[in-house]
Amino acid sequence: QVQLVESGGGSVQAGGSLRLSCVASGFTYSSYCMAWFRQAPGKEREGIATIDNYGATRYAASVKGRFTISHDYGKNTLYLEMNSLKPEDTAMYYCAADPYAIVTMFKHWEFTYWGQGTQVTVSS
Repeated sequence: QVQLVESGGGSVQAGGSLRLSCVASGFTYSSYCMAWFRQAPGKEREGIATIDNYGATRYAASVKGRFTISHDYGKNTLYLEMNSLKPEDTAMYYCAADPYAIVTMFKHWEFTYWGQGTQVTVSS
């Protein structure tokens, strides 16, 4: 079965960096659209970065220029490099996958498979 396992979250000060990883298994990773979402307490889950099997990427305005999404197909792993972190980046971060999504999709209902999440906390 499809499994997505995130790691790499933690607590950092504003201006710091973190790299999240998502190891995928149980499906043909290279043929799925992959994404990172985040959800802060009391807020809707929002899409922040997507990548397709051609390497095309899209970012939400709130993270563009600071976050980078990438693949390692050899390891079936998705990454999210996060730089210049801000307190408003504090949230639970989720990896998502879908065989029919496209890179411009940022709504949580457009993705079928989800990881369990990893917490990122940024202090000022």
